[in-house]
Amino acid sequence: MSLDHITDLEQLQKINNALLNRVESAMDQHGNAFSLFQTAINLEGQVKRRTDELTHALRRIEKTNAELALAKETSDKANLSKTKFLAAASHDVLQPLNAALLSISVLADIQETDLGKELAVQIERSLETMSELLGILIDISKLDAGVANPKKETLKLSTMLNGIQSDFSPIAEERALEFRFLGNTDLFVVSDRTMLRRILQNLVSNALRYTSKGGVLVSVESDEAAVHIHVMDTGHGIPEEQHENIFEEFNRGALPSGHLREANNGLGLGLSIVKRMARALNHSLIMRSKVNSGTRFSLTIEKGATDSVSKNQTQTRAMPVSMADLKDRKVLLIENDPAGITAMVNLLQSWHCDVRVSNTVETTISVLGDTDWIPDIVVADQHLDHGDLGTIAVQALHKLLGEPVPALIITADPTKSLEQKIRNMDMELMQKPVKPARLRALMTHMLSDS
Repeated sequence: MSLDHITDLEQLQKINNALLNRVESAMDQHGNAFSLFQTAINLEGQVKRRTDELTHALRRIEKTNAELALAKETSDKANLSKTKFLAAASHDVLQPLNAALLSISVLADIQETDLGKELAVQIERSLETMSELLGILIDISKLDAGVANPKKETLKLSTMLNGIQSDFSPIAEERALEFRFLGNTDLFVVSDRTMLRRILQNLVSNALRYTSKGGVLVSVESDEAAVHIHVMDTGHGIPEEQHENIFEEFNRGALPSGHLREANNGLGLGLSIVKRMARALNHSLIMRSKVNSGTRFSLTIEKGATDSVSKNQTQTRAMPVSMADLKDRKVLLIENDPAGITAMVNLLQSWHCDVRVSNTVETTISVLGDTDWIPDIVVADQHLDHGDLGTIAVQALHKLLGEPVPALIITADPTKSLEQKIRNMDMELMQKPVKPARLRALMTHMLSDS
């Protein structure tokens, strides 16, 4: 219907209202669409901003991870460099340290005044502390750097325990302490030879250090799967609140009265090394202690099969603890360090030994080539002049004489291959710095055994 034909005002009003409603409805629809369009644009902007923020965050994380990886690599290299440096430096440091310990032992023996003896003991104590610290620093650096990887093998327990008994019996005797072994030691265990020996040495050393009367007992028990080694002492014990702390670095308990010689010795690192090595070997270590009742450390090791033990492992008998006289014994010293030669010659001569010296394989042959002087025992440093080795010098000597002579190889850096070679050659090994009492005990044992 055309608007021109509408004459009724009321009807026209209704039409007008209907048109207005349509317009308003259309505007509302367009308004909602526009609002939605604006909202979509805003959301798109927010998504883009959040995406950019996440992208930047991911890049920062990637950069941080790369920096962390680089830092870890740098740290690992630093640790390895530190370990190599300490290992290399240890040989150079131990040479003069070894000479100093040998010299101070002679100096202490010839002192006639109480003051002189006291000063000699103080110097010896300081040198022993330095030696112990150096060895422990090398061990810790290797463990922390992850380069001290255990090389497990089947070991005869008696061989290791007899060596421990030989090393510490003179110390126990000096302190009037009983030192005994109990149980079946003819067992085989699966462990790393060097680490296990270090663990047992530290446990026995600690037990003797913190015991003033009574003694130390090393007991061996076994079941179907494992061997349990207990190191027990009659010391003053450890308070319960300190049981966890004793395995921390530089935690050192109070020494019992009467240990004046070691009042300032010990660094509080021995048990930290024990814990680290036991963890690396996966050996269980349990400590029980009570004040005034002593302490017991129990080490549990996997039991080894008898038929898997190396044929090269030989039985080492315990050395006699009595210090037999070495008077007039002929000793060939093979050494290249001038300070070491002077110190060792003075020490051997103070024991009234007849000493001759060489520093290479060639001079070893020349020392014996034109005389009837035949050594009763050879004491040789492993690293000599011109790349010569003590083991090679001893082999040349045996070939010249046509028969073996008891030989002791001394080194600052023993390796598993060297230990194996020395066992194969039926010789003995001692690590620098050499302790005179242990040297004399070992020489006495070797001479009496031969």
